[in-house]
Amino acid sequence: MNDVVRLQPASILSRLIGWLDAVPYGLLALPLRLAVATVFWRSGLTKLADWNAALFLFENDYQLPLLPPMLAALMAVTVELTTPPLLVLGLLTRPVAAVLLGMTLVIQVLVYPTAWPTHIQWAAMLLVLLCRGAGQVSADHWLARWWLSRSEIGAPAAVRAAR
Repeated sequence: MNDVVRLQPASILSRLIGWLDAVPYGLLALPLRLAVATVFWRSGLTKLADWNAALFLFENDYQLPLLPPMLAALMAVTVELTTPPLLVLGLLTRPVAAVLLGMTLVIQVLVYPTAWPTHIQWAAMLLVLLCRGAGQVSADHWLARWWLSRSEIGAPAAVRAAR
């Protein structure tokens, strides 16, 4: 008999899937947060780099209903430059993801309706962050832990045990 243990392809695949399943969500959420933050940050910087060109686009190409072009441009650049740092830090991740998902929807429906292959990627990443949050490598996680530990200090022992 051969003493060498031979790994069957099914066994190798099973182990590989087990390793992949064991990757913590926090490590998966980090590149999602960075990818989405980069897209919107660059867009905001582009608008600031040539504000007149940005205004021209909002006046002539984008033409959002109900919003004057100047207000729409200001709102867009504000969202694009305030939400990426929050995503990178993992701070207020769910509300930020909701705002950016709304912005993506507006861009898709009203501005670039043929760019759905790009927008569906943004939406997919944002939906994961909206539904699952920032993960353990985030300010949200650390603040939640701090808040829970703080709220447990004055709680009776029976209440702390029930948590």
